[in-house]
Amino acid sequence: MEIKVANVAKEFGETAALRDVSLTVRPGELLALLGPSGSGKTTLLRVIAGLEAPERGLVFFGGQDATGLPVQKRQVGFVFQHYALFKHLNVADNIAYGLRVRERARRPSKDEIARRVSELLELVQLSGYERRFPAQLSGGQRQRVALARALAVEPRVLLLDEPFGALDAKVRKDLRHWLRDIHERTGQTTIFVTHDQDEALELADRVAILSNGRLEQIGTPDEVQDRPQSPFVLSFLGDAARFEARVAGDKVLIGGKPVPVDAHGHGDGEVALYSRPWQLRLVSPVGAHARGVVAGIRRVGGSRRIEIHGAGKDKVEVETSLSIEPALGEEVGLEILGGYIFPVG
Repeated sequence: MEIKVANVAKEFGETAALRDVSLTVRPGELLALLGPSGSGKTTLLRVIAGLEAPERGLVFFGGQDATGLPVQKRQVGFVFQHYALFKHLNVADNIAYGLRVRERARRPSKDEIARRVSELLELVQLSGYERRFPAQLSGGQRQRVALARALAVEPRVLLLDEPFGALDAKVRKDLRHWLRDIHERTGQTTIFVTHDQDEALELADRVAILSNGRLEQIGTPDEVQDRPQSPFVLSFLGDAARFEARVAGDKVLIGGKPVPVDAHGHGDGEVALYSRPWQLRLVSPVGAHARGVVAGIRRVGGSRRIEIHGAGKDKVEVETSLSIEPALGEEVGLEILGGYIFPVG
């Protein structure tokens, strides 16, 4: 099922939650809506579900204009952050609920419902848990039940709003792999909301990054990381140091010294150069692209992060091997090995 959003706008009072957002979700795709709090990602999901009506724009399900359809007729499966399970129903009855409340003409037989519940329990690896109640389950198990309930009604699209947000880090990581496996086995068109960059980049086929109600970029995890289209996307997806630079012909210069960054498509003039921690190298201050003072040192996995003050527009972090550990307060130079340039302003 292809989902298309065309020029959708949504306001809450004086606040614009969505500003002419357009995107297409391909059939069978797992798309992440990624952005900080207030970026519009949950509002966009609710507009697709039919839980919010847009002020402008259209929503299409498989070529059909679904903008005016109520949520009950859109055939979506919705999974919330806090599970929203019925506490008085056991696991099997929670999963079966959406099938049992259908109008009589569309309601499956008791045997068919039981078969469907059994299949879903096996799919979400909870066979044998059907008689337990939500209070008897862990957070991860409850979220699996919530997903099974959403899949039970055979939705045209599966929508997940911060599905792992209420879980601890270890459980979140385990469920990422599990959800990706479920998606590959079902082929269900899926849209999920998250503010966790690692979660989106690990799980999704493509990532749609929003900021202040606008779609900043949509692409594969490699595309948004390797070819960010704005400073916001670059900075949101990881640490980046900003330097003042200049384009002259086909070269990018800092303090008159060329840096190995592509200037294609940029006219001569001032630009902002952003570099990731691993695109910087500590060198002697003499002849360096930039220089500053070591203000902090911390270990990150198998490397060190060295915080430098005075070298860039804001603080600068350099990733080094564990064998390199300068002294706090030491003056160091920076060699820029790569980066991304954007117009100033």
